[in-house]
Amino acid sequence: MLAHALTVVANELEKHLSDIYGAPAVAPQVRLGNIAEGVGSGAGNPGAVPREVLGFSMVNIREEKSLKNVPTYVRNDAALRVLYQNPPVFLNFHILVVATHASYTNALLVLSRAIKFFQFANVFDQDSVSPESLTTNAPTNPLDQLATFKLIFDIYSPTMEEVNHLWGTLGGKQYPFALYTLRLLELTFKATQAEAGLITEVVTDTYLKNATSG
Repeated sequence: MLAHALTVVANELEKHLSDIYGAPAVAPQVRLGNIAEGVGSGAGNPGAVPREVLGFSMVNIREEKSLKNVPTYVRNDAALRVLYQNPPVFLNFHILVVATHASYTNALLVLSRAIKFFQFANVFDQDSVSPESLTTNAPTNPLDQLATFKLIFDIYSPTMEEVNHLWGTLGGKQYPFALYTLRLLELTFKATQAEAGLITEVVTDTYLKNATSG
């Protein structure tokens, strides 16, 4: 589902860049890739982020603990049944947006366009994105696709120490980048663990005990 979430956002950014700034010299302009694999295409390094693109790379996952305490059951009043299942996991991700352009000026130019895009549209759901963004390059297995979602992109401002640790961990030289927090991706495996009938009536019988004479 994370792959589909990032694909949807990448498709929306791709559409924005093409519609606003004209036909790209390189298509697509936005790619998913592991920046730790390096920059540049090659048969020996298929996971790398190509040159002349904006690369989306996930660098961290954190659970949203404030939404952890949710009910473990779902009521079906029509059927008078209750379904028990584990609550969904709500996750936040740190997404690195990297401009890999050989020209430093072009890298800054395209990165600034991406930052303005997320300033303009930082919330994505199934009703606000274009239908093509939902299907283009989507995972083939329906279980890996998002049905309903609300993705919130917030820019994250790391300190110089955090930047040093980040790029040191990724093992490569630093490129022009912006770091975003992708919030509230809900992951659920739709499986019922138990099922039972609803309690519809509680009967209480009260008995009065005769007082015994002393």
